[in-house]
Formats: sequence, C-alpha cells, structure tokens
Amino acid sequence: MDHARFAAFAGTLADAARAVTLGAADRVAENKNEDGTYDPVTAADREAERVIRALIERAWPDHGISGEEFPEKIGAGRFVWSLDPIDGTRAFICGLPSWTTLIALLDEGKPVVGLIDVPTLDERYLGFPGAPGLKASECRTLGDARLATTDVHIFSAAERERFDRLRTGARVTRYGLDAYAYARLAVGSIDLVAENSLKPHDYNALIPVVRAAGGVIGNWRGEDEYREGQVLAAATPELFEEAVRLLGA
Repeated sequence: MDHARFAAFAGTLADAARAVTLGAADRVAENKNEDGTYDPVTAADREAERVIRALIERAWPDHGISGEEFPEKIGAGRFVWSLDPIDGTRAFICGLPSWTTLIALLDEGKPVVGLIDVPTLDERYLGFPGAPGLKASECRTLGDARLATTDVHIFSAAERERFDRLRTGARVTRYGLDAYAYARLAVGSIDLVAENSLKPHDYNALIPVVRAAGGVIGNWRGEDEYREGQVLAAATPELFEEAVRLLGA
C-alpha cells in the first residue's frame, strides 16, 4: 500500500479539523456519561468529526470509519479510519495548548498510518513505515528517563501502586499531556509514557507514530494488544523491558 499517499490525506483531514477547532468560540462541554464519571464533549468535537467523516466518505467511500463521537461506519474493504477529533478535551475547555487531533488508518485492523496534530502549537507528527522526521531518544534506563502520564487519579489502586514503581525510579515525571506525550516521545523529549483507560480512538494513531520514531509501544505486559486500555510506550527496547518488569503484577 502507498503509506505516504494515505499519510498526506490524513494531513488534509487534520487541516480541515483545525479549521473547526482553532476557531471554536464555544468551548462549553457537556458530560457524555450518565454514571457520574466525567467524560466531556464539546460542539467542536462533534463538528470536527463530521467534517473529517465527510472528506473520507467523498475520497474513499468504501473505507470504514470509527470515531469517538458518532456510530461506526462499516466499510466494504480492508481499510478503516480511526478518529478522535479532540483528544484532551479537558485541556481544550481549559484553554491549554496540549490537546490534539488523532487520525489513524487501519489495514485489516492494524494501525499503519498515524497522525498526532497539535493545532494550538502548530505541530504535526506523522507516522508510517519509512516516515521521515521522527526519532526517539536513546534512553535505555529508567533512572535517566523522562516519564509522562496524563492523570494518576484515573488509575485503580493496584495500577497506581504499579505506576509509582516507575515514578519513583524515573529522573522526572510530567502530567496532563494526553496524546501529546507520545508525540514528544517520537521526537526525543519524553522517554516513557504509561497510561490506562484508553480506547481504540485514543491509541490507534499513537502506534505508528511511536514505531516510526524507533520507539516501542505495547501494553503493560509488553504485548501488542490493548483491549484493557493500558498503553506503555518507550524510546528503546531496553527501557520498555525495564518498565514492563516494574509494571508487572
């Protein structure tokens, strides 16, 4: 397949999403959940996904589409687009710059093209086999690592205890970056990211970006399987393996 062609199209989708999200005057959020937990969504989330979907349906009518805000469209072939129009909606509604747009193309269920767009900072990270411009650090030990996670308060008690093994061993830990942490790992300024409670639209775009940079991404057991929502990304295999040992039950 022509990865570069699809990556260029993903950039077109991100441009269209920026036209919606950067100009959004109304950042009031409503809660999608009815169980008391908070999962915010804004009008910009929904409108950006509508715009992206329309472009995909026009250019690739046989492709499937799986987005955060609307029901899945079943395609006629092997390709499915995974969309998260605003990842980090909490940052978005607070006027912080770290929210992103996540776009991925899956081939037979495997993410092969990933895009992390950071509209407020005018940064874009494109990952696919042979993608240029990305390079993870050479950090091999936890003691030298710059660690990130979005919010430790969504960890279960057991997960928090396991994450603390990383935190206490790392050189520095930063919080609140959402998908932007993986983008920074792909250019060498973050070395390790450990998160939980992620859904497919949260992690599909991250996988090709991290791997194109030479990094390693999997779950907390070191597997290439994410159904439990636990994601671990590291700059090097050595650092990944050390983190897996510490996150082990």
